[in-house]
Amino acid sequence: MTRANRRWRDLSGRQQAAILTLASVELVLTTRAATDLWSRPTGQVRGHKTLWWPLLLVQPFGPIAYLTLGRIPPPR
Repeated sequence: MTRANRRWRDLSGRQQAAILTLASVELVLTTRAATDLWSRPTGQVRGHKTLWWPLLLVQPFGPIAYLTLGRIPPPR
């Protein structure tokens, strides 16, 4: 069987667990980044908020980039 024709049932239990774990992490990161971007004031976001939204769809780098580089901490 070629690699391109593999189905879910053809994967080992360990491979299935790894895929589900990584998908869960990706979902949590994207949800966290989207809720933060939605609720954060424009003055606390580096760049335009409208440019960050499409970047969040670039998985997994978009949400990580926003969470690490796109936010400006609120003044203390």
